[in-house]
Amino acid sequence: MENKEIVKKALLFSGLEEEYLTEVTDIAVRRPFAKGETLFSEGEKAEGFYLLASGALKLCKVSPDGREKVLHMVHPVETFAEAAFFGDGKYPAEARGVEKGEVLFFPRAAFMGLLERNPRFSMNLIASLSLLLRRFARQIEELSFADAPSRLASYLLDLAARKSTSFQGLTYLELDMRKGELASRLGTVSETLSRTFKKLKEEGVIEVDGNKVIVLSMDKLKAVAGK
Repeated sequence: MENKEIVKKALLFSGLEEEYLTEVTDIAVRRPFAKGETLFSEGEKAEGFYLLASGALKLCKVSPDGREKVLHMVHPVETFAEAAFFGDGKYPAEARGVEKGEVLFFPRAAFMGLLERNPRFSMNLIASLSLLLRRFARQIEELSFADAPSRLASYLLDLAARKSTSFQGLTYLELDMRKGELASRLGTVSETLSRTFKKLKEEGVIEVDGNKVIVLSMDKLKAVAGK
């Protein structure tokens, strides 16, 4: 896919006129990454931000003893690391490839020039950062107040909204991360996650086969999630 087609799909650049889309595309640098490759580390100086063109990435924090906490899985046409433009100008987490792909990199200085010339960029940036803030606020709320089944159900509902197929009233999903990473993302451990999957299966909510999940009852799943 051409850079401009990718840029047009991102929330940050939605509604921009063709000439401004061309300006954005002109400053974008396409970069491939490998599975397991680190694009940037926590605390590293933010030289710009990114848009995922293909593949999958995770944003995570790593403790001094090597334990990893997954903050967010990045999906194609999502931008990330915009918040590093502000504050102390450092990346607040690590970005690592989950599967090989490509990103578009937007250098800080060049993009700030676009912000100064076009107020629409500023409005879109505020909208993008607001979405990011709501996402993390929801994550904090879930980790603070929801039990493991509710957290897992909410994740599955979000996944279904992003990418799923339906057949004969059933919804088919494929987990977008390994179960160990999912446990970290949900603020639990692998053993608890396995028991939670088993509980939802026994209650007739889902069926599980490896990283594939079949939602047997969307209404039951929503009830577990408290939605």
